[in-house]
Amino acid sequence: MPSAGGQRPASSPVRPASVPIGHGFDFYVLSLSWSPTWCMDNDSSGEGEQCRTGRRAGFIVHGLWPQFERGHPEFCRSREPDRVPAALGRAYLDIIPSMGLIGHQWRKHGSCSGLTQRDYLAVTRAAFERVVLPDAVEDADGGRTGPAEIEAALVAANPGLSARGLAVTCDGGRLEEIRICLTPDLNFRDCPEVDRAACRAKTITQPPVR
Repeated sequence: MPSAGGQRPASSPVRPASVPIGHGFDFYVLSLSWSPTWCMDNDSSGEGEQCRTGRRAGFIVHGLWPQFERGHPEFCRSREPDRVPAALGRAYLDIIPSMGLIGHQWRKHGSCSGLTQRDYLAVTRAAFERVVLPDAVEDADGGRTGPAEIEAALVAANPGLSARGLAVTCDGGRLEEIRICLTPDLNFRDCPEVDRAACRAKTITQPPVR
């Protein structure tokens, strides 16, 4: 189904043993940004890779954020360097479409995961592949939709996910992000604080992929 760079196979449940386990936090939030909204506000000319005409970027990984039950850590001390080497980061440009974003997410969030850069990025991809994005959510035609309908479609497509474990956010009446809560071994879990931050509008616009 469509993703940041085209087609990807449907997700399958992740075996916890196959995922590096972070520490020093309670759970992750996988933040998936709806590119058409971001591009309208930040790169309407399509100069960047994420927004160029023809790439057809839909959801991209904004980040994988370590969280506490209340609040979240940021910019933690780490033995890893601040900079993510291009040789490592380039392997993730299909889901995180710029080295700048990769580096920022590592410094602000990944450094708080208790993982190396390599393991943090590997877990980020595993988290992205853990989530099934149904066609009803990805194939936007520019019309109006409801955050509740998006949540319901995600819950139906992902066994174990509940409406209490995700949030649809909006900006200026448009779909902004989907945020999904995961345990350190990437099982779905509820997260009341994240859920409370969801968009409260009854309907929003989902700009189409171009």
